[in-house]
Amino acid sequence: MVASSERGVTHERIGPVEAVSSEGLFIRVSGPSHDSRIDPREIANIIADRSGRMGEKVFPRIDFQTSDDAVLFSVVGFEGIEPFDAALASLGAGTPLEAAPGKPAGERGEVVESDPGALPFSRASASGEATTIGFHREGFEQRWRGRIETVKPAMGFINIIQPDFHMHLKAGAVTGWRQDGDRLFAIAPDGSLLGLFVAPEPR
Repeated sequence: MVASSERGVTHERIGPVEAVSSEGLFIRVSGPSHDSRIDPREIANIIADRSGRMGEKVFPRIDFQTSDDAVLFSVVGFEGIEPFDAALASLGAGTPLEAAPGKPAGERGEVVESDPGALPFSRASASGEATTIGFHREGFEQRWRGRIETVKPAMGFINIIQPDFHMHLKAGAVTGWRQDGDRLFAIAPDGSLLGLFVAPEPR
């Protein structure tokens, strides 16, 4: 999984990575389940974290951090520790780090029916039309294209769960949408753009 999260938006592409290639100054991650564009100049630290668990299963990940230690994006392994360590073996042991303290759970508001964040996704799901859901932040961009099966409000988030894509949008993170051509750009409570956009797929 290749995932990025910022200001209440989490955008995750799920499945095997087919190719990693250079695209000018950028790195392209591609394949049937992936479409990401990364600016390596924004990456200051790379941390392998083997502490992630869900039940008995370990989900190791690599965090790519910016110069202020914020996680720009993460690559998460779904096959356990052994394949993860085998893939990283040629890079050497690296520098051991102490476990980072756990982050307190953020406040989860209720998703109200009129939450503006859900509107374009609910409309796209109802229409059955193919849609692009993109997320852009400094140094990272990722997209998913397909038909939205359903929009699920739960646990304080507006959720889209597809086999190769998950989106989690925090309740209240979007106050409206700005249209530019056929694209809708999410607006944050402070009036800035969140980096989340929605567009119909060309027919």
